[in-house]
Amino acid sequence: MSTSFTTLELSIEGAVARIWLNRPELRNAFDDVVIRELGDAFSQAVAATEVRAIVLGANGPAFCAGANLNWMRRAADFTREENLADAGNLAAMLRAIHESPKPVIARVQGDVYAGGMGLVAACDIAVSVDTAWYCLSEVKIGLIPATISPYVLRAMGTRAAQRYFLTAERFTATEAHRIGFVHEVVAADALDAKVAEIVKALTSASPAAVRACKTLIADVAGQDIDDALIEKTVQGIADIRASEEGREGVRSFLEKRKPNWLV
Repeated sequence: MSTSFTTLELSIEGAVARIWLNRPELRNAFDDVVIRELGDAFSQAVAATEVRAIVLGANGPAFCAGANLNWMRRAADFTREENLADAGNLAAMLRAIHESPKPVIARVQGDVYAGGMGLVAACDIAVSVDTAWYCLSEVKIGLIPATISPYVLRAMGTRAAQRYFLTAERFTATEAHRIGFVHEVVAADALDAKVAEIVKALTSASPAAVRACKTLIADVAGQDIDDALIEKTVQGIADIRASEEGREGVRSFLEKRKPNWLV
């Protein structure tokens, strides 16, 4: 299955949906159209019942260079109310990626700048080529990475953000890996194999358990370990044990057979 867009491509093949940013001549920089189409593409991928994992990639030398210059020129004349609406659309798109009930892998084949950092950070897993450069460049032009900050801070941590938000220095894929922003760094000719390896792991797992794990991480990360949190985790394991897939998973393990989501 494939769906027609003007700035990207969406294809669904079995359990995997692939979304490709497809304006290489513009270094896949985004604007209001890209933001809207990304939101629509993720909605379609999530709604497709057969899809178990989503891969976000890009065509051309850059993964995403941030905001499109023509869009920035238009935004320079926006009123504050127009800027609020514009930023709100970007925030909603990033949130849709982050909160996707189906896991999302960023396949990073090239440079990632400014708002593109938000796209990568909003994904669950990021695999990068070793030649990619990363940069939070906003302060160089008098701006701040505000809308993307919730996702980037979670991905790289506060300490790294205190450097790279403030200095707008470029950093390598190796550094992105060191600070936890990406999970894997590979040579270009190994990128698809590594992504396929992770896709296989995701699609072999219980779909309900993967969804529940995403919720678990959101509920637990950064929280105080108090009675309320402990109770929530106790309820979480009790609920999944009693669920259809939970029971099937345990039975199949004990019976040394494949669970029914793999049959």
